[in-house]
Amino acid sequence: MAATTTTTTAQKGPFTLTLNNGLELTVQSNDPIDADEIPVIDISGIYSENLEDRKAVAEKIREAAHRIGFFYIIGHGIDQKYIDGTFSQAKRFFELPIEQKMEVCTDKVPEAYFGYFPMARYNRNQKKLNDLMEAYNWGYNPEYDEEAKNKEAVKTEFDQLWPKDVPGFKEALYEHHSKLLSLARRMVRVFALALHLPENFFDDYVDRPEAAMRIAHYPQQEASSLDQLGIGAHTDFECFTLLTQDHNGGLEVLSKSGYWINAKPIPGAMVVNIADCLMRQTNDYFVSTVHRVVNKTGAERYSCPFFFGFNKDKKLEPVPTCVSEENPMKYPIMSTGDYLKERAAKSKSSATATKAA
Repeated sequence: MAATTTTTTAQKGPFTLTLNNGLELTVQSNDPIDADEIPVIDISGIYSENLEDRKAVAEKIREAAHRIGFFYIIGHGIDQKYIDGTFSQAKRFFELPIEQKMEVCTDKVPEAYFGYFPMARYNRNQKKLNDLMEAYNWGYNPEYDEEAKNKEAVKTEFDQLWPKDVPGFKEALYEHHSKLLSLARRMVRVFALALHLPENFFDDYVDRPEAAMRIAHYPQQEASSLDQLGIGAHTDFECFTLLTQDHNGGLEVLSKSGYWINAKPIPGAMVVNIADCLMRQTNDYFVSTVHRVVNKTGAERYSCPFFFGFNKDKKLEPVPTCVSEENPMKYPIMSTGDYLKERAAKSKSSATATKAA
């Protein structure tokens, strides 16, 4: 779920990238580079009955989450058929007439991040041209949660935002969503181990989580990345994101040294990135890293991020191993739901203001 709106004070590097939370980052060049800073981690050990196997995976994740906040995972156990099904539905949806897609436009829910986001509607970095992408978002529903203790559906404002006359669309997307939900819950336990906490530390945070998912479409971009992006530089809202890409590249990650790094697709791998809620709870020990998309591949690009956060009512309290008298908590405590609602409303209103201007 794209988060922080940004502006740039110069067009040629090095230049300053200012997030709307006031944080300023130095970018050395607008052009991406190839580098080996994003590790590939085999997480198959998280399915082991041996705690030491799970801890071994957790230590690799700890290093990556602290150093760059991005890593690839293989051995994740998600069957390719669910991925193929989602991308098939994505192409089907985005080929619908614009009038039909606008029936489920996200404008209908100003404070939420669900529904259809029209093509080139937003401009996150105040470029000459709006971001060249369109997307469709949906959220958690216990009816499609294999592990839910109470299957009663959550009635929310986004229930109205499923397209009509597209049979099988909702069911196929939730089929994939449910598999990612199970993986995300396992990853939460790995993150607990990575923070040197008991493995079950976050278990009661995720029985009805904030678990939104997106299908995104990026046409081939003709304009320079100085003038237009697929999606502007941002961080994500929640705890972490599981990203499935097609074989066309475009994702770029901003390193601590200030260079955009190509996060090229790896067959069978997903990208994991730390998001703002988990960065807050770990007192910045885990880093929520700025990223963007520039599609210069010569083909249409599709991606599917799964944004995982804690239950709405859970407080974003400091993790015990990340605070001390010498290192007190840097952020005010608030609930997951309040934080995400605030961020979504701010992001959408900022993008709308830019569009209007």
